[in-house]
Amino acid sequence: MQPDLLALPARPAYQKYAVDVRPSTIDGQGVFALEPIPRWRKIGEIRGESISVIEARIRATRHERVMIVEISEDKAIDFHKSADPMRYTNHSCQNNARLSIQQGRVEFYSLRAISPGEEITVSYGETHHEGRLACQCGVPGCVRRL
Repeated sequence: MQPDLLALPARPAYQKYAVDVRPSTIDGQGVFALEPIPRWRKIGEIRGESISVIEARIRATRHERVMIVEISEDKAIDFHKSADPMRYTNHSCQNNARLSIQQGRVEFYSLRAISPGEEITVSYGETHHEGRLACQCGVPGCVRRL
């Protein structure tokens, strides 16, 4: 059933599809589709504070939840104060979306069609956790560590 488009929450122009943040079975909060998202479409992006990688690594030691993405060797974006819902995107070893860095922006694209109510996930890929953080996605073939 198609959601009532008039009932979908207002969103910035760079948030292309309606999503909702709510508790996730993967970890903490997650991002869930409120409407069908076709394959290979931009879902949205996250905006935050542009900082140096050195500052990002210092800040990462001060927070239990790290919401920082390094976008180059010198620059990172800190999303702790961002209101963008995509900042709650969880990792999954069988992700349905991908994170892409485009001209200094952190964008999310669907890898396949995503149904309303489905959690949007990405592969975090290489992280600074160096295998010390347990993966909690629970899918078959899970790598178990990030």
